[in-house]
Amino acid sequence: MSQAEAVSSLRTPRLLWTLGLLRSELLTTFRRWRTLALLAVLAGVPILVGAAVKIETSDGSSVGGGRGGGGGPAFISQITNNGLFLVFTALAATLPFFLPMAIGVIAGDAIAGEANSGTLRYLLVAPAGRTRLLLTKYATVMAFCLVATLVVAVSALTVGAILFPLGDLTTISGTQISFTEGLGRALLIALIVAVSLIGVAALGLFVSTLTGSGIAAMATTVGLLITVQILDQIPQLHAIQPYFFSHYWLSFADLMRDPVYWDDLVKNLEIQALYAAVFGSAAWARFTAKDITA
Repeated sequence: MSQAEAVSSLRTPRLLWTLGLLRSELLTTFRRWRTLALLAVLAGVPILVGAAVKIETSDGSSVGGGRGGGGGPAFISQITNNGLFLVFTALAATLPFFLPMAIGVIAGDAIAGEANSGTLRYLLVAPAGRTRLLLTKYATVMAFCLVATLVVAVSALTVGAILFPLGDLTTISGTQISFTEGLGRALLIALIVAVSLIGVAALGLFVSTLTGSGIAAMATTVGLLITVQILDQIPQLHAIQPYFFSHYWLSFADLMRDPVYWDDLVKNLEIQALYAAVFGSAAWARFTAKDITA
């Protein structure tokens, strides 16, 4: 057997093991009642928003009782004209708290939960390796980011189609786009929202490597999310606010401009990549040097 064949024969089992580990993690995560409950709550938010708008406008009044819809999530005043706007409204309503909280719970429990249940040592006894296991955990959390965002979007689209008319959309810029193009932008917005959560996922994974208690890791991650959100609203901190992972979250609304305004969208992706790199590296450094006793 040549050297190349020997290397290939070694890589194949490793690749199969990695894929098998990822499949196992995905099945374990998405079969948990906690995960299903989080997804159910996220799916319920568009139902509540759609029902509230339908009830409020049942007498022919506008959203907000004639106040122009101010004070509500972005796009809420447009829902009665086009149900597709419920997708944008639901994502705007869930992104500041519900979505990142769900991600924080899943990410915070990724490593700490295994340590708390006593299964982490057994995972490392198997030929997984700490780096591969950490990457698999992070990939699973990112998969949850995507699924959670799509659950909100699909629920909102379904409710919007049932309660309100569908058709061509009027963008923020005032131009008309077809329903098909609007649907495509809605999908792109959902993907952008999912990517916007990778910084939170990395932060939660890092916190998860610092403790052996899943509850403590989840509570710490959610607490940090709330703290950053509060700090992002204090005017005196405007100089550092662009560096908060949540600062550009709602920039996805710029995808509903014609032409699309990309500046803040790109800044959001850059800051998420920065947080993912920093806290992902910190999680790796901590986990690979950690004394596993459970």
